[in-house]
Amino acid sequence: MKSDKEDNRFILTMVVANHGDGSKVLSEAKKNGVSGGTIFLGKGTVHNHLLEMLGIDEEKKEIVLLCSREKYENELHGILTNKFKMNKPGRGIMISLPMNKLLYANQHSTCEINTDLEEGGKKTMEYQAIFIIVDRGLGHEVVDVATEAGARGATIINARGSGIHEKEVFFSINIEPEKEIVMIIIKKEETDKIIDAVKEKMKIDEPGKGIIFVMDVTKASGLR
Repeated sequence: MKSDKEDNRFILTMVVANHGDGSKVLSEAKKNGVSGGTIFLGKGTVHNHLLEMLGIDEEKKEIVLLCSREKYENELHGILTNKFKMNKPGRGIMISLPMNKLLYANQHSTCEINTDLEEGGKKTMEYQAIFIIVDRGLGHEVVDVATEAGARGATIINARGSGIHEKEVFFSINIEPEKEIVMIIIKKEETDKIIDAVKEKMKIDEPGKGIIFVMDVTKASGLR
């Protein structure tokens, strides 16, 4: 029997879906233990010379963020993978990221949960998610550098505010409207190689050049 602490563990599930599928993913997730989610617009990278010549070498993507209890993780992956055929090329990618802090409020109360990811958590993680935040327009250069270093693809997320004095918040980081977020899912042993290449080429260690952070992936579906 699981302890109360284990029952209170939460995960963030991120689904990179084809354009138009985001709301369908969210609707299906709500039927299976997810109370709600957020949809971002993004673009995937397609390395095809003919498409590049035609100027259509980008795929419109929708990034769906879902928060649920850890106990629903395997079931959620199985249901969404089957429903949206994520085991087939080009149909989508889904990853789970552990959360060690969650604050939420409903009409009755406010709840703050802290969990210990080490105790009873998953320690052997095959994949990691690299997030690289750079000035708008530099996302493709980051993708090119990462690809040369061994990455097989990436998703570029445009973070825009609705006004010049407003900001979007992504993973508790304030993102100015002119920023881009590049997300790369990579095997853990290849992470440092990708980071070192991007840091050197994009001068990330210089003030104002960008931010890189990495999160462990507890479960991945749709990666080929």
